[in-house]
Amino acid sequence: MEITASPEGVSFYVQVQPRASRDAIAGEHADALKVRLTAPPVDDRANQALTRLLAERLNVPLAAVKIVAGEKSRRKRVIVAGVKPQQVLQLLAAAQRPAKKTKD
Repeated sequence: MEITASPEGVSFYVQVQPRASRDAIAGEHADALKVRLTAPPVDDRANQALTRLLAERLNVPLAAVKIVAGEKSRRKRVIVAGVKPQQVLQLLAAAQRPAKKTKD
């Protein structure tokens, strides 16, 4: 996954899957962070859900997350202010960990 640091913040690609069963970061897809969202891709609801989810998971204010390219596409370029590339990689690593098994 390509992550670029700049004075504005950290930028990376996100692949969005709208109308999913739950909001989640699902790993990596074609050099992008794959994000599942319950919101539909109408009236900018999926974009709002994406910025909310990323702000929550990266522990930054909502205003720190901006979609800079691909607003009408499933593949988007996002810039997040106030984070380091390692924090975004931690999101990816957490999504790729196997789920904990429960005892029956």
